[in-house]
Amino acid sequence: MAVRIRKLDSTAPDFRQTLDALLAFEAETDDAIEASVAKILAEVKHRGDAAVLEYTNRFDRIPNGGATSMAAFDIGQAELDAALAALPEAQRAALRTAAERIRVFHERQKQELNGFTFTEPDGTVLGQRVTPLDRVGIYVPGGKAAYPSSVLMNAIPAQVAGVQEIVMVVPTPDGVKNQMVLAAAAIAGVTRVITIGGAQAVGALAYGTETIPAVDKIVGPGNAYVAAAKRRVFGTVGIDMIAGPSEILVLCDGTTDPDWVAMDLFSQAEHDELAQAILLCPDADYIARVEASIHKLLPTMPRAATITTSLSDRGALVKVRDMMEACDIANAIAAEHLEISAEEPLQWADRIRHAGAMFLGRFSSESLGDYCCGPNHVLPTSRTARFSSPLGVYDFQKRSSVIQVSEQGAQTLGKVAAELAYGEGLQAHARSAELRLKTS
Repeated sequence: MAVRIRKLDSTAPDFRQTLDALLAFEAETDDAIEASVAKILAEVKHRGDAAVLEYTNRFDRIPNGGATSMAAFDIGQAELDAALAALPEAQRAALRTAAERIRVFHERQKQELNGFTFTEPDGTVLGQRVTPLDRVGIYVPGGKAAYPSSVLMNAIPAQVAGVQEIVMVVPTPDGVKNQMVLAAAAIAGVTRVITIGGAQAVGALAYGTETIPAVDKIVGPGNAYVAAAKRRVFGTVGIDMIAGPSEILVLCDGTTDPDWVAMDLFSQAEHDELAQAILLCPDADYIARVEASIHKLLPTMPRAATITTSLSDRGALVKVRDMMEACDIANAIAAEHLEISAEEPLQWADRIRHAGAMFLGRFSSESLGDYCCGPNHVLPTSRTARFSSPLGVYDFQKRSSVIQVSEQGAQTLGKVAAELAYGEGLQAHARSAELRLKTS
């Protein structure tokens, strides 16, 4: 199956309409999935462990007739430590290096999130306290693919934020446990690991069961059932985001090895047939070279079929007028991953307002960010980078306002508050403020 990636030109009269059609992605609501998830969540909410046990045995095909109690799904610290110790040294070292870099970055991030107070001349103290969530749930996929890097990216910022309990759920279809996922949990300091998945795991975390505590927030990626369940339990608990297919947008001035750019496009296209990979470049000859690299390198890829479908259906090579226009188009796209592969990347980065993560310079491949640079790889997709941010320490904290009004401050603020309260017809509010006013 040959890849037929579309080629666009920003000078074409219908360019914007064509680009908008290419970018358009709305996760279709599957009525069957929604109905199934609603039933599962209702069962978990009302029957607790019994429902979780029943659905996990059925969907994950637990061997030997299935588990008879929820205790069978708990993984103790000794098993996590054993998984870490059993890894080949190179894998263990890579996990530790990635974890350390992720921790250092998020420790720096936490320093910028401290609360504050200030005292006004009359002695009134105002401020903000930042405190961590008590308990969070981390969903880790365990079906077609397993992602130890996601364990690190979700658990470490929660731990840095000060969360005391981090409950990880991970499905184990056919009873098979991924040892790198367990090892990553050991390194990241996950409090508890439970081998359940799907909508029933989301429901257990949201509502709590006899053996699984309810959490304050659920983070982490999953399939359509997990996404539907997270959407439904939002409000009972917090969630990180409903992520769409992965995206990469490469802005290139034509100075980077075309093989590098082709492989960077592959790096996201291999995730999913719905993933999106787009190149913006002002050099038509260079675009032709990248296209040649795509055709040359694609047969060497184990996931060539997925890459082919992704690039053919949702990919594009776009000729732009210049790099300034490329930046304007990038802001309209608001991509999850944005590579600026250019001689002077900073001058173009200053023009970018919307991107989940920016990778500056030809040596900054997106794949490094996925694993070990340090910044979080959980990023907004489907143009939500216009208004949302990467997962971070701040997602595991909340802020409380601090108000300590002095006696003198109450004399001034009380009159202002009373005036506004009477204007709103809320007499008790007004009298509450007035009672604290001095009468003489």
